[in-house]
Amino acid sequence: MANRTVKDANSIHGTNPQYLVEKIIRTRIYESKYWKEECFGLTAELVVDKAMELKFVGGVYGGNIKPTPFLCLTLKMLQIQPEKDIIVEFIKNEDFKYVRLLGAMYMRLTGTSVDCYKYLEPLYNDYRKIKSQNRNGEFELMHVDEFIDELLHAERMCDIILPRLQKRQVLEEAELLDTRISALEEDLDEVETSEEEDDEEEKPERVQTPEPHRRSYRDMDRPRRSPSPRYRRSRSPRRRSRSPKRRSPSPRRDRDRDRDRHRKSKSKSPRRHRSRSRDRRHRSKSPGHHRSHRHRSHSKSPESRSKKSHKRSRREKE
Repeated sequence: MANRTVKDANSIHGTNPQYLVEKIIRTRIYESKYWKEECFGLTAELVVDKAMELKFVGGVYGGNIKPTPFLCLTLKMLQIQPEKDIIVEFIKNEDFKYVRLLGAMYMRLTGTSVDCYKYLEPLYNDYRKIKSQNRNGEFELMHVDEFIDELLHAERMCDIILPRLQKRQVLEEAELLDTRISALEEDLDEVETSEEEDDEEEKPERVQTPEPHRRSYRDMDRPRRSPSPRYRRSRSPRRRSRSPKRRSPSPRRDRDRDRDRHRKSKSKSPRRHRSRSRDRRHRSKSPGHHRSHRHRSHSKSPESRSKKSHKRSRREKE
């Protein structure tokens, strides 16, 4: 008797509401300790108190397939089938996030496509953190908007196969739903308007910037010519390195030069210099020397030879 659906319950998707949960998981829930102790004799009003005590969401875990309290309360709500207004209040509750998620899970299982999009899409703006238990019994960190997104797009959630939803585009074309306006679109519009204002402020500043000084006196009518490469040649670093550098005279070199000069002056004796000067004078006075010298100096021209022979003939006649 405790596991039967309420007599006046309506069929959902053409079947018993409890049959939305698979038989193996359903039998594990009936055998669990939480179902026997906490879910026995619950009504729609008392489910709220149990939902406020939830600490995490999840399906089944462990090797023995143990159900979580969240899954047990979901099956209990399918069994007692509370009114739609109570489920909507669950979803709109902002103080207890797990109560909101329990109402969203029940609405996804039992509600129509229009109701699911209408009541669950506003929960995309809830970014609170929640704990989720996986199959290994380990806890993972999630957010409310991630949980809602999986409810609307995934095929299985908390180990329950979700009913099929119509695409939102089809419902919009049938005028059953209005186009969804994301909360991020307003922020994006504000960002775009602020960027456009900044660009408009920057444009007049760019126009008013003065031109450089060199363009003020340049004749703008003449076409600019690129200078020929031969007049503008950059000196290569090799040539620069090969250019001779002026070296400052070192004192050591000056000393060596003075020593060499002093030695040369000593090697030349005054007697030898005098004897050389006497020989030169003697050679200059001797007639043979003059003749030989003249002969050497005028041997090249034929006129000097004719003059010389004429003078000799005159001397012989005298």
